[in-house]
Amino acid sequence: MSAPLLLIAAGGTGGHMFPAQALAEAMLSRGWRVKLSTDERGARYTGGFPKEVAVETVTAATFARGGMAAKLTVPFRIAGGVIGAVFGMLRDKPDAVIGFGGYPTIPALTAAKILRLPAMIHEQNGILGRVNQLFAKRVRWIACGTWPTTLPEGVDGHHTGNPVRKAVLDRAGAPYIPPGDYPMSVVVIGGSQGARILSDRVPEALATLPENLRNNIRVAHQARPEDVTRVVAAYAGAGIRADVRPFFDDVPSRFSEAQLIISRAGASSVADISIIGRPSILVPFAAAANDHQTANAHGLVEAEAAILIPESRLDAATLAGHVATVLENPDAATRMANAALAYGIPDATDRLAQMVEALPERKTT
Repeated sequence: MSAPLLLIAAGGTGGHMFPAQALAEAMLSRGWRVKLSTDERGARYTGGFPKEVAVETVTAATFARGGMAAKLTVPFRIAGGVIGAVFGMLRDKPDAVIGFGGYPTIPALTAAKILRLPAMIHEQNGILGRVNQLFAKRVRWIACGTWPTTLPEGVDGHHTGNPVRKAVLDRAGAPYIPPGDYPMSVVVIGGSQGARILSDRVPEALATLPENLRNNIRVAHQARPEDVTRVVAAYAGAGIRADVRPFFDDVPSRFSEAQLIISRAGASSVADISIIGRPSILVPFAAAANDHQTANAHGLVEAEAAILIPESRLDAATLAGHVATVLENPDAATRMANAALAYGIPDATDRLAQMVEALPERKTT
């Protein structure tokens, strides 16, 4: 008898793909076969997935990007993706289907509905994304990474927390070295796509810190490719040692070594920060749909583990003041680290995996 099959559908950003990877790792260890359905953008993040995961690239499209001509083709491209997903599921029938959000999940979830296969979704953010809103009443369960999650009327959510990759779990609760008069690590990360406003403001802010702090800071800064040269120059001009790259493939290691993290408030970033347990300054992406990054940040902020700065208030003086508050107060920084760790849900992946295993046992709606 063949092993049960889970089909994971996830959109093309790290925020969707990283928790999908965590679930894939867990389900393989539980004896399941796993397939991943994503688009070309998402395929860029599959390097960390176990080799046993079969990756299927689907045709997906959104009305949110492109000109009028491109928008006119969207329904046809989605229909093509759905047809392809239906035939794929007929060839190798999944025992369960889970969507992690993003437009590339539409074909798989629609095909599961057509074929009456057990399906659920996982929402990482505190507010449902557009695609998850579309399917909220068409799947059996909604697992929620951030709590509370704003859900449509009549829809119940199950709080699982956000799964994190094995590389993050391996660093869970790594001992925190409080700031002091020695080299200190500051990690600046704007999600998998980078964040221009952090590249604009953080070097400027750190340049204004007292000389003793500037001399001790070592920065790891993730910037967009087109911003790397100027960010490198900004840090060099301030005499700050910095490693600036478009993408870090060792984020868990860097987080575990950090005295302070300055980050967007993407759901995966918040989860990683809390599982490892580090003080953070969070700058939610103002243009995020329904301001969901601010919702993501609330838990850490209310736990007194993080400082929130809205984009509208992010200037060099404000940011420098908060950085100094953390790095000049080791006892307060340690309390923030401990509070972050207490907020984390290290068994989120297991909670979600248990729901997936129970899904085929329940009649689909």
